[in-house]
Amino acid sequence: MLGWTIPDWKRAYETGTTPVELLHELRASLSADDPAWISIVSASGLDARLTKLAQKLDAVGGDKNLLPLYGVPFAAKDNIDAEGFETTAACRAFAYSPDKDATIVRRLTDAGAIIVGKTNLDQFATGLVGVRSAYGVPTNTFNAAFVSGGSSSGSASVVARGLVPFALGTDTAGSGRVPAGLNNIVGIKPTRGAFSNTGVIPACRTLDCVSVFAMTMGDAMSVYDVAAVIDLEDGLSRAAPEASRNWRMPAAAHIAVPAQPEFFGDDLASQAFQVAIGQLEARGATCVPIDFTLFDQVAALLYDGPWVAERFAAIREFATTHEADIHPVVRDIIFKAREFSAADVFDGVYKLADLKRRADALLAGFDAMLVPTAPTHYRIADVQTDPVRLNSNLGKYTNFVNLLDWSAVSVPASIREDGLPFGITLIGDAWQERGLAAFAEHWHISTGLTRGATGLALNPADATLSANGIAPANMNTIRVAVVGAHLRGMPLNHELVSRGASFVASTTTASNYQLFALANTTPPKPGLMRSDSGAPIQLELWDMPIAEFGSFVAGVAAPLGIGTVRLADGTDVKGFICESAGLDQAADITRFGGWVNYLADKSGTTTPSHS
Repeated sequence: MLGWTIPDWKRAYETGTTPVELLHELRASLSADDPAWISIVSASGLDARLTKLAQKLDAVGGDKNLLPLYGVPFAAKDNIDAEGFETTAACRAFAYSPDKDATIVRRLTDAGAIIVGKTNLDQFATGLVGVRSAYGVPTNTFNAAFVSGGSSSGSASVVARGLVPFALGTDTAGSGRVPAGLNNIVGIKPTRGAFSNTGVIPACRTLDCVSVFAMTMGDAMSVYDVAAVIDLEDGLSRAAPEASRNWRMPAAAHIAVPAQPEFFGDDLASQAFQVAIGQLEARGATCVPIDFTLFDQVAALLYDGPWVAERFAAIREFATTHEADIHPVVRDIIFKAREFSAADVFDGVYKLADLKRRADALLAGFDAMLVPTAPTHYRIADVQTDPVRLNSNLGKYTNFVNLLDWSAVSVPASIREDGLPFGITLIGDAWQERGLAAFAEHWHISTGLTRGATGLALNPADATLSANGIAPANMNTIRVAVVGAHLRGMPLNHELVSRGASFVASTTTASNYQLFALANTTPPKPGLMRSDSGAPIQLELWDMPIAEFGSFVAGVAAPLGIGTVRLADGTDVKGFICESAGLDQAADITRFGGWVNYLADKSGTTTPSHS
């Protein structure tokens, strides 16, 4: 079960294996000496939760499909309450025993998930390094000399090693993204308020987001779909606008990137980011350099501005009576609150409002922003010697996001020459995490990377975030939509096959396309045009090697050309389009829904099948 994803756990239960068998076996394999764990569920505690799971299954008539996370184990960062576990926030003197689950834990357990442990963190979720804990230091899963990232260090570690398929973290300044990037896993940083914070120890309550770590983007979004429900007990909880469910990044996305990215002397990180940009552009994206100064100004407000006072407010009573029990670096950060007045807070609010107006206007010109998840990797020894400056460097591309009320997803990009992972983050407006995740899932599978540090391959068949269920394109190919003479069985299909293109799937365009039978073409060809009305048009998707794409496009004669075609699931691919000038004497055949149907009707034959 090591390295299993959520679909793997579901498949195991379909064979008749029970959660009692598998989860007790899993619990027995977990080590209390592992610094990623602060506490592990006891045998009796697990039995109690398994009994409740059996009751839930009985209540739905034994239909496991009604419990979408049935029997799936998970972990939670130890600033999130779970009944039967102490909550410590990585501070022994702070520990208490909650009498109920945090709302998000309850949401997951109501869906059938089973919590098996609480994970280590930078104390009071203050840090991006993972070394500021009374419970030891979780190391990087690829090289133990390096930091795991924080503050959600333990959650990232147990997921990257495949001990659980997903874990909850929290994210105020990047704690749900930096550890993902440093450990070759995905991290969802949702919109503020998407997940309830009831039962979560606040860091900066107005900025905090519970986050999700997983080995695959599909797993992370399976958790998101269960957990993202408004909680009336949490005054900062929000419901997503209905329209946000349908927003998707186009394949030919327009993406902002830092014009002069900072890697603090890490040439391997710089090279990895440039390679990632090149790969995205080869897949049809356009990456546009932008001045990053504005975002540095926003980020400065988090630790150099009055928001640090919110960290003090979160634990004020404890901090004033237990100052000596707080990690010295954390203490210095939190007690910096004494430098700010109430007037300073309002000045900060006004400044942020002005900066956000400018940032929103800039982002509106793009489908997303792309940044390195973390600009470099640091050795544990170096961080302990220079704890504040190096921690600050790790937040270069994360600190500003929550202040601006934006969403973000971190996804693996590559393994560097030194064997350490490199991750990228896609950033969008509020409530765009679902669309960002769909784009990122396609990217992730195309990289050919393994699941975290497990060595196990990603399974393209488990990709879940495309409405058509179509696997993402390989990184070395470009997906092309064909609608006429290049379809299978048609006279020009050889132009695809001879170039090594492979058939992917049959699907349709979005519902606003028209199809025309062009006049005087040999062999007969259709022309596809986007329209104000129209209908879904049948097409085929083919993956063509990037090296062959140029010669293929060069052979396409007017009035046809290769442009961008939107599919029924909202994604964009390269495909055949037609110039309006080519429609003279053309017949509108949209009503047939596709070229094959039109030819069959014209010849009086039945529609051929490619099943």
